[in-house]
Amino acid sequence: MGVDILWLMPIQPIGEKNRKGTLGSYYAVRDYTAVNPEFGTLDDLKALVKQAHGLGMHVIIDWVANHTAFDNPWTQEHSDWYLKNEKGEIYPVTYTDGAEPEYWTDVTGLDWSKPGLWKGMTDAMLYWVREADIDGFRCDVAGKVPTPFWNQARAELDRVKPVFMLAEADKPELHEHAFDMTYGWDTKDLFKAIAKGKADARTLADFLEHPPKAFPPGAYRMRFTSNHDENSWAGSDVELYGPAFKAMAVLAATLPGMPLIYGGQEAGLDKRIEFFEKDPIQWKDYAYGPFYTKLLALKHANPALWNGQYGGPVQVLKTGNDKVFAFRRALKGNSVQVTVNVSGEAQRFNLPGGKQQTLAAWDYRIDARGK
Repeated sequence: MGVDILWLMPIQPIGEKNRKGTLGSYYAVRDYTAVNPEFGTLDDLKALVKQAHGLGMHVIIDWVANHTAFDNPWTQEHSDWYLKNEKGEIYPVTYTDGAEPEYWTDVTGLDWSKPGLWKGMTDAMLYWVREADIDGFRCDVAGKVPTPFWNQARAELDRVKPVFMLAEADKPELHEHAFDMTYGWDTKDLFKAIAKGKADARTLADFLEHPPKAFPPGAYRMRFTSNHDENSWAGSDVELYGPAFKAMAVLAATLPGMPLIYGGQEAGLDKRIEFFEKDPIQWKDYAYGPFYTKLLALKHANPALWNGQYGGPVQVLKTGNDKVFAFRRALKGNSVQVTVNVSGEAQRFNLPGGKQQTLAAWDYRIDARGK
Protein backbone atom coordinates (compact mmCIF):
# COMPACT_ATOMS: atom_id res chain seq x y z
CA MET A 1 0.00 0.00 0.00
CA GLY A 2 3.02 2.27 0.34
CA VAL A 3 3.12 2.67 4.12
CA ASP A 4 6.53 3.62 5.56
CA ILE A 5 5.92 3.49 9.32
CA LEU A 6 3.88 0.96 11.31
CA TRP A 7 2.65 2.38 14.63
CA LEU A 8 1.72 -0.35 17.09
CA MET A 9 -0.56 0.65 19.94
CA PRO A 10 0.78 -0.40 23.37
CA ILE A 11 2.17 -3.92 23.20
CA GLN A 12 2.65 -4.39 26.95
CA PRO A 13 0.41 -6.37 29.33
CA ILE A 14 -2.73 -4.54 30.45
CA GLY A 15 -3.34 -3.88 34.13
CA GLU A 16 -5.98 -5.96 35.90
CA LYS A 17 -6.61 -3.79 38.96
CA ASN A 18 -9.42 -1.27 38.30
CA ARG A 19 -9.62 -2.59 34.74
CA LYS A 20 -12.28 -1.07 32.50
CA GLY A 21 -14.34 -3.58 30.54
CA THR A 22 -13.22 -7.15 29.95
CA LEU A 23 -10.20 -6.26 27.82
CA GLY A 24 -9.07 -3.12 29.58
CA SER A 25 -7.18 -0.18 28.15
CA TYR A 26 -3.90 -0.75 26.35
CA TYR A 27 -2.84 2.52 27.93
CA ALA A 28 -2.98 0.98 31.42
CA VAL A 29 0.51 -0.52 31.24
CA ARG A 30 1.28 -3.23 33.79
CA ASP A 31 4.89 -3.89 32.78
CA TYR A 32 6.93 -1.56 30.58
CA THR A 33 9.36 -4.24 29.42
CA ALA A 34 7.05 -7.18 28.68
CA VAL A 35 4.92 -8.23 25.73
CA ASN A 36 1.18 -8.76 26.17
CA PRO A 37 0.81 -12.56 25.77
CA GLU A 38 -2.44 -12.00 23.84
CA PHE A 39 -0.24 -10.63 21.05
CA GLY A 40 2.50 -13.24 21.19
CA THR A 41 6.06 -13.24 22.49
CA LEU A 42 9.11 -11.05 22.32
CA ASP A 43 10.44 -13.30 19.57
CA ASP A 44 7.22 -12.73 17.62
CA LEU A 45 7.73 -8.98 17.92
CA LYS A 46 11.34 -9.26 16.80
CA ALA A 47 10.25 -11.29 13.78
CA LEU A 48 7.62 -8.67 12.90
CA VAL A 49 10.15 -5.85 13.12
CA LYS A 50 12.68 -7.79 11.06
CA GLN A 51 10.10 -8.51 8.37
CA ALA A 52 8.98 -4.87 8.30
CA HIS A 53 12.58 -3.73 7.94
CA GLY A 54 13.02 -6.17 5.09
CA LEU A 55 10.09 -4.50 3.33
CA GLY A 56 11.61 -1.06 3.79
CA MET A 57 9.28 -0.07 6.63
CA HIS A 58 9.94 1.16 10.15
CA VAL A 59 8.12 0.19 13.35
CA ILE A 60 7.30 2.51 16.24
CA ILE A 61 5.46 1.53 19.39
CA ASP A 62 3.13 3.47 21.64
CA TRP A 63 4.72 4.75 24.83
CA VAL A 64 2.71 5.72 27.91
CA ALA A 65 4.90 7.85 30.16
CA ASN A 66 2.25 9.89 31.96
CA HIS A 67 0.71 7.07 34.00
CA THR A 68 0.70 3.32 34.66
CA ALA A 69 -1.75 0.64 35.66
CA PHE A 70 -2.44 0.39 39.38
CA ASP A 71 -0.75 -3.03 39.48
CA ASN A 72 2.43 -2.01 37.68
CA PRO A 73 5.39 -3.27 39.76
CA TRP A 74 6.66 0.29 40.04
CA THR A 75 3.76 1.09 42.41
CA GLN A 76 5.46 -1.20 44.95
CA GLU A 77 9.12 -1.05 43.96
CA HIS A 78 9.24 2.72 43.36
CA SER A 79 6.17 4.10 45.08
CA ASP A 80 7.90 7.48 45.41
CA TRP A 81 7.65 7.86 41.61
CA TYR A 82 3.87 8.31 41.87
CA LEU A 83 1.61 11.23 42.65
CA LYS A 84 -0.06 10.80 46.07
CA ASN A 85 -3.09 12.28 47.79
CA GLU A 86 -3.10 13.75 51.31
CA LYS A 87 -3.31 10.21 52.71
CA GLY A 88 -0.18 9.17 50.87
CA GLU A 89 -2.13 6.99 48.43
CA ILE A 90 -1.84 6.79 44.67
CA TYR A 91 -5.04 7.83 42.94
CA PRO A 92 -6.70 7.78 39.49
CA VAL A 93 -5.68 10.28 36.83
CA THR A 94 -8.04 13.16 36.11
CA TYR A 95 -7.52 14.58 32.63
CA THR A 96 -8.77 18.15 32.21
CA ASP A 97 -7.94 19.30 28.68
CA GLY A 98 -11.56 19.16 27.51
CA ALA A 99 -14.67 21.04 28.59
CA GLU A 100 -15.41 18.32 31.13
CA PRO A 101 -12.82 16.42 33.19
CA GLU A 102 -12.16 12.82 32.21
CA TYR A 103 -11.64 10.30 34.99
CA TRP A 104 -9.13 7.64 34.01
CA THR A 105 -9.94 5.33 36.89
CA ASP A 106 -7.76 2.48 35.63
CA VAL A 107 -4.46 4.39 35.71
CA THR A 108 -2.44 6.35 38.26
CA GLY A 109 -0.17 9.29 37.58
CA LEU A 110 3.61 9.44 37.72
CA ASP A 111 5.48 12.20 39.57
CA TRP A 112 8.01 13.74 37.18
CA SER A 113 9.72 15.71 39.94
CA LYS A 114 11.52 12.48 40.90
CA PRO A 115 14.90 12.04 39.12
CA GLY A 116 14.78 8.27 39.53
CA LEU A 117 11.68 8.14 37.34
CA TRP A 118 13.54 9.87 34.51
CA LYS A 119 16.18 7.15 34.45
CA GLY A 120 13.69 4.32 34.93
CA MET A 121 11.50 5.48 32.06
CA THR A 122 14.45 6.10 29.74
CA ASP A 123 15.88 2.67 30.51
CA ALA A 124 12.53 1.07 29.66
CA MET A 125 12.42 2.86 26.31
CA LEU A 126 16.02 1.90 25.56
CA TYR A 127 15.14 -1.74 26.22
CA TRP A 128 12.84 -1.91 23.19
CA VAL A 129 15.30 -0.22 20.86
CA ARG A 130 18.13 -2.50 21.91
CA GLU A 131 16.19 -5.72 22.32
CA ALA A 132 13.63 -5.54 19.50
CA ASP A 133 15.25 -2.99 17.15
CA ILE A 134 12.21 -0.70 17.44
CA ASP A 135 12.59 2.46 15.34
CA GLY A 136 10.91 4.96 17.62
CA PHE A 137 7.88 5.83 19.71
CA ARG A 138 4.47 7.45 19.57
CA CYS A 139 4.29 9.11 22.98
CA ASP A 140 0.89 9.23 24.64
CA VAL A 141 -0.26 12.57 26.15
CA ALA A 142 3.29 13.80 25.57
CA GLY A 143 2.40 17.34 26.58
CA LYS A 144 1.71 16.19 30.16
CA VAL A 145 5.29 14.93 30.56
CA PRO A 146 8.10 17.50 31.04
CA THR A 147 9.71 18.49 27.76
CA PRO A 148 13.22 18.30 29.30
CA PHE A 149 12.63 14.59 29.96
CA TRP A 150 11.75 13.97 26.33
CA ASN A 151 14.82 15.92 25.24
CA GLN A 152 17.05 13.79 27.44
CA ALA A 153 15.40 10.53 26.41
CA ARG A 154 15.69 11.38 22.71
CA ALA A 155 19.41 12.06 23.06
CA GLU A 156 19.98 8.71 24.75
CA LEU A 157 17.84 6.80 22.26
CA ASP A 158 19.70 8.36 19.34
CA ARG A 159 22.98 7.09 20.76
CA VAL A 160 21.71 3.56 20.14
CA LYS A 161 20.19 4.29 16.71
CA PRO A 162 18.42 7.23 15.08
CA VAL A 163 14.76 7.06 16.12
CA PHE A 164 11.51 8.64 14.97
CA MET A 165 9.43 10.32 17.67
CA LEU A 166 5.74 11.23 17.41
CA ALA A 167 4.10 13.27 20.17
CA GLU A 168 0.42 13.10 20.97
CA ALA A 169 0.51 16.85 21.52
CA ASP A 170 0.59 20.07 19.53
CA LYS A 171 3.22 22.01 21.50
CA PRO A 172 5.75 23.67 19.15
CA GLU A 173 8.53 23.37 21.74
CA LEU A 174 8.43 19.58 21.44
CA HIS A 175 9.94 19.91 17.96
CA GLU A 176 13.06 21.70 19.20
CA HIS A 177 14.90 18.55 20.25
CA ALA A 178 12.73 15.58 21.18
CA PHE A 179 10.09 15.02 18.51
CA ASP A 180 9.94 14.78 14.75
CA MET A 181 6.15 15.00 14.49
CA THR A 182 3.19 16.25 16.51
CA TYR A 183 -0.56 15.72 16.16
CA GLY A 184 -2.49 17.85 13.68
CA TRP A 185 -5.73 17.90 15.65
CA ASP A 186 -6.49 21.28 14.13
CA THR A 187 -6.75 19.94 10.59
CA LYS A 188 -8.74 16.91 11.76
CA ASP A 189 -11.27 19.23 13.40
CA LEU A 190 -11.38 21.34 10.25
CA PHE A 191 -11.97 18.27 8.07
CA LYS A 192 -14.90 17.29 10.31
CA ALA A 193 -16.34 20.79 10.16
CA ILE A 194 -16.13 20.82 6.36
CA ALA A 195 -17.86 17.44 6.14
CA LYS A 196 -20.71 18.79 8.28
CA GLY A 197 -21.06 21.97 6.22
CA LYS A 198 -19.70 24.17 9.04
CA ALA A 199 -16.55 25.28 7.18
CA ASP A 200 -15.60 25.88 3.57
CA ALA A 201 -12.67 26.69 1.27
CA ARG A 202 -12.21 30.12 2.85
CA THR A 203 -11.85 28.54 6.30
CA LEU A 204 -9.24 26.11 5.05
CA ALA A 205 -7.31 28.79 3.16
CA ASP A 206 -7.28 31.06 6.22
CA PHE A 207 -6.04 28.19 8.38
CA LEU A 208 -3.14 27.48 6.03
CA GLU A 209 -2.19 31.12 5.53
CA HIS A 210 -2.60 32.09 9.20
CA PRO A 211 -1.93 28.96 11.29
CA PRO A 212 -3.06 29.22 14.93
CA LYS A 213 0.36 28.14 16.22
CA ALA A 214 3.87 28.83 14.93
CA PHE A 215 5.79 25.59 14.51
CA PRO A 216 9.50 25.45 13.65
CA PRO A 217 10.30 25.33 9.92
CA GLY A 218 10.25 21.76 8.67
CA ALA A 219 8.29 20.43 11.66
CA TYR A 220 6.20 17.41 10.71
CA ARG A 221 2.50 17.59 11.57
CA MET A 222 0.45 14.40 11.47
CA ARG A 223 -2.62 14.79 9.25
CA PHE A 224 -5.48 12.38 9.82
CA THR A 225 -9.19 11.83 9.55
CA SER A 226 -9.32 9.21 12.32
CA ASN A 227 -7.31 7.35 14.94
CA HIS A 228 -8.09 4.99 17.82
CA ASP A 229 -9.48 7.77 20.04
CA GLU A 230 -11.42 9.50 17.30
CA ASN A 231 -12.99 6.27 16.07
CA SER A 232 -14.01 4.95 19.49
CA TRP A 233 -15.22 8.16 21.08
CA ALA A 234 -16.20 10.58 18.29
CA GLY A 235 -17.47 8.27 15.57
CA SER A 236 -16.68 6.12 12.58
CA ASP A 237 -15.69 7.58 9.22
CA VAL A 238 -19.28 7.05 8.08
CA GLU A 239 -20.61 9.07 11.03
CA LEU A 240 -18.02 11.84 10.86
CA TYR A 241 -17.54 12.28 7.13
CA GLY A 242 -20.12 10.34 5.18
CA PRO A 243 -19.62 10.97 1.44
CA ALA A 244 -16.89 13.55 2.22
CA PHE A 245 -14.45 10.93 3.49
CA LYS A 246 -12.31 10.48 0.37
CA ALA A 247 -12.06 14.22 -0.20
CA MET A 248 -10.80 14.77 3.34
CA ALA A 249 -8.38 11.84 3.06
CA VAL A 250 -6.96 13.42 -0.11
CA LEU A 251 -6.35 16.67 1.78
CA ALA A 252 -4.70 14.78 4.64
CA ALA A 253 -2.32 13.10 2.20
CA THR A 254 -1.42 16.12 0.08
CA LEU A 255 -1.27 19.08 2.48
CA PRO A 256 2.08 19.58 4.28
CA GLY A 257 2.54 16.91 6.91
CA MET A 258 2.54 13.14 7.17
CA PRO A 259 -0.76 11.30 6.70
CA LEU A 260 -1.98 8.65 9.14
CA ILE A 261 -4.08 5.70 8.04
CA TYR A 262 -5.83 4.22 11.06
CA GLY A 263 -5.79 0.43 10.86
CA GLY A 264 -9.03 -0.66 9.22
CA GLN A 265 -9.63 2.46 7.15
CA GLU A 266 -8.14 0.68 4.15
CA ALA A 267 -10.79 -2.03 4.64
CA GLY A 268 -13.66 0.43 4.77
CA LEU A 269 -14.03 0.34 8.57
CA ASP A 270 -17.58 1.55 9.16
CA LYS A 271 -18.06 1.08 12.90
CA ARG A 272 -16.75 2.38 16.19
CA ILE A 273 -14.23 0.02 17.78
CA GLU A 274 -15.03 -0.68 21.44
CA PHE A 275 -12.15 0.77 23.45
CA PHE A 276 -12.24 -1.59 26.44
CA GLU A 277 -13.47 -4.75 24.73
CA LYS A 278 -12.12 -7.14 22.13
CA ASP A 279 -13.78 -5.87 18.97
CA PRO A 280 -12.10 -7.23 15.82
CA ILE A 281 -12.02 -5.33 12.56
CA GLN A 282 -13.72 -7.13 9.71
CA TRP A 283 -10.99 -7.43 7.10
CA LYS A 284 -13.20 -7.66 4.05
CA ASP A 285 -12.29 -6.60 0.54
CA TYR A 286 -9.93 -3.70 1.37
CA ALA A 287 -12.36 -1.30 -0.26
CA TYR A 288 -10.06 1.68 0.15
CA GLY A 289 -6.78 -0.16 -0.41
CA PRO A 290 -6.37 0.96 -4.05
CA PHE A 291 -7.36 4.52 -3.09
CA TYR A 292 -4.67 4.78 -0.41
CA THR A 293 -2.11 2.95 -2.55
CA LYS A 294 -2.53 5.51 -5.32
CA LEU A 295 -2.33 8.45 -2.92
CA LEU A 296 0.80 7.19 -1.17
CA ALA A 297 2.46 6.30 -4.48
CA LEU A 298 2.03 9.92 -5.56
CA LYS A 299 3.39 11.20 -2.25
CA HIS A 300 6.48 9.02 -2.64
CA ALA A 301 7.04 9.79 -6.31
CA ASN A 302 6.59 13.57 -6.33
CA PRO A 303 9.04 15.52 -4.13
CA ALA A 304 6.60 18.44 -3.96
CA LEU A 305 4.54 16.31 -1.52
CA TRP A 306 7.41 15.14 0.64
CA ASN A 307 7.34 15.83 4.36
CA GLY A 308 8.67 18.80 6.29
CA GLN A 309 11.54 20.76 4.81
CA TYR A 310 11.86 18.22 2.00
CA GLY A 311 8.53 19.10 0.39
CA GLY A 312 7.17 22.16 -1.38
CA PRO A 313 5.26 25.01 0.29
CA VAL A 314 1.52 25.48 -0.18
CA GLN A 315 0.20 28.08 -2.57
CA VAL A 316 -3.56 28.51 -2.18
CA LEU A 317 -5.25 29.15 -5.54
CA LYS A 318 -8.31 31.32 -6.12
CA THR A 319 -11.29 29.44 -7.56
CA GLY A 320 -14.01 32.07 -7.38
CA ASN A 321 -16.11 29.66 -5.33
CA ASP A 322 -16.05 29.23 -1.56
CA LYS A 323 -17.09 25.61 -2.00
CA VAL A 324 -14.02 24.68 -4.05
CA PHE A 325 -10.56 24.61 -2.47
CA ALA A 326 -7.44 24.44 -4.60
CA PHE A 327 -3.75 24.59 -3.85
CA ARG A 328 -0.42 23.93 -5.50
CA ARG A 329 2.84 22.61 -4.11
CA ALA A 330 5.99 22.84 -6.20
CA LEU A 331 9.64 21.94 -5.72
CA LYS A 332 12.52 21.87 -8.21
CA GLY A 333 10.48 21.21 -11.32
CA ASN A 334 7.97 18.95 -9.58
CA SER A 335 4.45 20.10 -8.80
CA VAL A 336 1.10 18.83 -7.57
CA GLN A 337 -2.13 20.77 -7.89
CA VAL A 338 -5.10 19.60 -5.84
CA THR A 339 -8.67 20.80 -6.32
CA VAL A 340 -11.43 19.63 -3.97
CA ASN A 341 -15.14 20.27 -3.93
CA VAL A 342 -15.74 20.79 -0.21
CA SER A 343 -19.51 20.58 -0.48
CA GLY A 344 -22.26 18.07 -1.10
CA GLU A 345 -23.34 19.66 -4.38
CA ALA A 346 -21.73 19.98 -7.81
CA GLN A 347 -19.76 23.22 -8.12
CA ARG A 348 -18.45 25.36 -10.97
CA PHE A 349 -15.15 27.16 -10.54
CA ASN A 350 -12.28 28.85 -12.35
CA LEU A 351 -8.59 28.36 -11.68
CA PRO A 352 -6.17 31.17 -12.57
CA GLY A 353 -5.77 31.37 -16.33
CA GLY A 354 -8.13 28.48 -16.97
CA LYS A 355 -11.61 27.81 -18.27
CA GLN A 356 -14.64 27.23 -16.09
CA GLN A 357 -14.76 23.71 -14.73
CA THR A 358 -17.17 21.58 -12.73
CA LEU A 359 -16.59 19.15 -9.89
CA ALA A 360 -19.24 16.75 -8.60
CA ALA A 361 -20.19 16.70 -4.92
CA TRP A 362 -17.14 15.94 -2.75
CA ASP A 363 -15.10 15.17 -5.85
CA TYR A 364 -11.43 16.02 -6.23
CA ARG A 365 -8.83 16.38 -8.94
CA ILE A 366 -5.07 15.88 -8.62
CA ASP A 367 -2.74 17.11 -11.37
CA ALA A 368 0.89 16.10 -10.91
CA ARG A 369 3.96 16.97 -12.92
CA GLY A 370 7.51 15.89 -12.30
CA LYS A 371 10.94 15.42 -13.70
